[in-house]
Amino acid sequence: VQLQASGGGLVQPGGSLRLSCAASGLALDDYAIGWFRQAPGKEREGVSCINSTDDNTYYADSVKGRFTISRGNAENTLYLQMNILKPEDTAVYFCAAGWGPVCMVHDAMDYWGKGTLVTVSS
Repeated sequence: VQLQASGGGLVQPGGSLRLSCAASGLALDDYAIGWFRQAPGKEREGVSCINSTDDNTYYADSVKGRFTISRGNAENTLYLQMNILKPEDTAVYFCAAGWGPVCMVHDAMDYWGKGTLVTVSS
């Protein structure tokens, strides 16, 4: 199983980025699949997730209305569209997959990809 995150970079405040997480060795629509992030000196936190059982989506309060999660089943890829980025969104972003209704539960994720760095700065 491999989760490959990409799309990070440097962006100015107010800008946008789209993260991708390409999966191999598992079907994303069988898992709770989502994004976590870890800023320097802080714990890893859940950002957004799609549950496999009902396709419900979840967002951290800090990103609601700005970020949109989606899943491309044909390409087996997870996306995170990030708009109106703020300096506090600066972090390494990780995609993760877990079996069952375990969205946003860090310790319940079974598979993790390597992170992609997002830096929001002028």
